[in-house]
Amino acid sequence: MPFSGVPHSAAAFYAGLEENNSRGFWEANRERYEKDVRGPMTALLAELSEEFGTGRVFRPHRDVRFSQDKSPYKTHQGIFVPVAPRTGWYAEVSADGFRVGGGCYHLEPAALAAFRRGIDGPRGARLETVVDQLAAAGWEVVGESLRTAPRGYPRDHPRIGLLRRRSLAAMRWIEDGDVVTTDLLVEEVRGGWRRLRPLVEWLREVVEGR
Repeated sequence: MPFSGVPHSAAAFYAGLEENNSRGFWEANRERYEKDVRGPMTALLAELSEEFGTGRVFRPHRDVRFSQDKSPYKTHQGIFVPVAPRTGWYAEVSADGFRVGGGCYHLEPAALAAFRRGIDGPRGARLETVVDQLAAAGWEVVGESLRTAPRGYPRDHPRIGLLRRRSLAAMRWIEDGDVVTTDLLVEEVRGGWRRLRPLVEWLREVVEGR
């Protein structure tokens, strides 16, 4: 299907799911999900694939095996274009709206070790600059962090804030509904992902051991 925007009804679907995260709600609204959420997000990925590569639409079901929260469904729909293991460009729609981002998440131990070596070494200054520039431009820098220094690194390391990260991403909300609900969203996401290219490429290089 050609991309024509993510409708307001996608956010409304997730508002309802937040109130009633149950199989009953899901089955009663499955057609809404396919038409208003999964369909548009799949079409958005297709529009961006020529420049950024093939991506995927995350499954709607939560993995509850190791979680105390047993609610069965995610309350957002994410799309992801990988450039390295658990590293790449991201966007999602939820009851709160639409946001775009990129970075890395839940790195495997070897990749996490490489990530920290990159921060500790000469190229770490470049990442620090990229992250500072994104924050200054209004991007929210997010990611799981340790409470203290990782093993093998001093607490007074000049880049200790980055070293404590177990994941690292930058995210930004697209607040204009006239953009989100029309085909203008393609260029908005494209522009956001291009802006995040220095971050994503830095992460790709260290995760892949380049």
